[in-house]
Amino acid sequence: MGDLFNEVDGKNDSHEVSIYTLSSCMWCKKCKAYLKERDIKYKYIDIDNLTSKQKSEILEYLRENYKPDRIAYPFLVCDDKFVVGYDPNKYEEIIK
Repeated sequence: MGDLFNEVDGKNDSHEVSIYTLSSCMWCKKCKAYLKERDIKYKYIDIDNLTSKQKSEILEYLRENYKPDRIAYPFLVCDDKFVVGYDPNKYEEIIK
């Protein structure tokens, strides 16, 4: 799955940050802007640009590894913590 990610460079690279997004989602774009404004290195996958099989594999991976109540985008993962949806306050808590 690693080769599906796009990487965005940033000086703040003390955490492993990944986001699962939709390319046309306003909240996903806000999440990317939030990270970029803080110069946080991150990687992302635009789920809507994948094949059905790849989408299924990613959804299964997220459910098995993070056990969220629901899947919504953006789905941000920082190290072993995650945030479902756009929530800058929660991002601030886990990306210190």
